[in-house]
Amino acid sequence: MLYDQNPLSAHERLADNRPLVGVELRPPRTGMSHRDSIDVWIDMYHAMERLARRDTVVFLTDNAVGEAEEENLGHLSANLSDQVDRGKVVPFLTTKHPLDYCHLYASRALASGFGAITVLGGDTDVGTPRCVSHSSELRKSIRSRVPELRLGGWANPHRDLQGQVRLLASPDYEIDFFLTQIVSHHRLEEVERFVTATRKRGIEAPAVFGVFFYRSARPETLEWLSRYFPVPVEALSREFERGMSAVDVCVATIRALRELGAERVYVSNLDLHRVDQQYAEILAAVDC
Repeated sequence: MLYDQNPLSAHERLADNRPLVGVELRPPRTGMSHRDSIDVWIDMYHAMERLARRDTVVFLTDNAVGEAEEENLGHLSANLSDQVDRGKVVPFLTTKHPLDYCHLYASRALASGFGAITVLGGDTDVGTPRCVSHSSELRKSIRSRVPELRLGGWANPHRDLQGQVRLLASPDYEIDFFLTQIVSHHRLEEVERFVTATRKRGIEAPAVFGVFFYRSARPETLEWLSRYFPVPVEALSREFERGMSAVDVCVATIRALRELGAERVYVSNLDLHRVDQQYAEILAAVDC
């Protein structure tokens, strides 16, 4: 579907049984010049306007990996065009902020028209310390104060399977949906075990699997990315050498996930200047 004739809120769309290709965008880093920062935000607003016309959900990150980004909610609330349905946008919030700030953030999000946020723990090795030890504690605290807000969580199919499933199945995890770490068609065994285990456990919260848009197979880039999630460096290099495009590689993962029954994904690292074109090519290739 190119244009969304029946727009749903993010949570409604995630609960829908139809396949979904969502998009993850990242705000500009702190420390950029004012002019450069404004340019990135303008590009992001334009990208979000184009994406909001489509049958998708847009996730906007926070500084989960310790590399501080400008606050997403303030910019969105002040500057996002009225043409963008804010109900289709899901900002991230990590625990790497003061607790009072997190509570205020949740209230501001709902008041500004964002009906859902994703609450993550954030990298414990770098950056600001967490305000609570686990993201579930923050979600529970937010739920008690802003019960109308839908809350997303996080899971990692590459980690201890039973431990991840126990967390997701626990009512104390406080999730209405959850995103996963980046996965790949080159490591499907872990994903298949994860999908099977969550089904057996009866986990009903919609899962949205992460798919990275590798723009190239530059060794320096892949090495840097490997610090944050498993990157199949050699396999990716072979695919690009065979002439596969960035879209081809991305689509290969989405198709492989669908064969396993993982029908909801979010695509990370699309080019802000070409997001509409790249997204359209992905949709056309996966017959979405």
